[in-house]
Amino acid sequence: MENLLRVGVISSTHGVKGEVKVFPTTDDPARFKSLKKVMLDTGREHMDLEIQGVKFFKNMVILKFKGFDSIDEIEKYKGKDLLISRDQAVKLGPDENFIIDLIGLRVVTEDGAELGTLTDVIKTGANDVYEVRTGEGKDVLLPAIKECVLGVDIEEGIVTVHIMDGLLD
Repeated sequence: MENLLRVGVISSTHGVKGEVKVFPTTDDPARFKSLKKVMLDTGREHMDLEIQGVKFFKNMVILKFKGFDSIDEIEKYKGKDLLISRDQAVKLGPDENFIIDLIGLRVVTEDGAELGTLTDVIKTGANDVYEVRTGEGKDVLLPAIKECVLGVDIEEGIVTVHIMDGLLD
């Protein structure tokens, strides 16, 4: 399991006083209001940043970091990830998992047959969809609903599924 979780990506600067627009990669962008610190992945190192201000505009979060007071100081971090440690993460409910923990798990059918590897989780709004790459290299899409996904065992690294009629056609 990854110890760091991505909560956003700096998409651009905002104004000239060091603020940035962040595309949130978390289910709950409002969580930025309670975050005090994040880590910036510069590509070479992780830099701790203290959040000084949070605003919201459309689907973006506008952040101001302590010590960055001009556009020139922050502009070089466009496109970089903002990370948090697992202990800063929101508490998950029953039957909830972080996407990063699902990617790479083995997917087996309820009768134990190997289907493939979970390669992506697609957010559709209604329900998530699991993308599974079969041993033959074919991509299969499975709705992440109780009728299809019977169980997820992160420790064992297995997702057990029921193949509903028509899903593999």
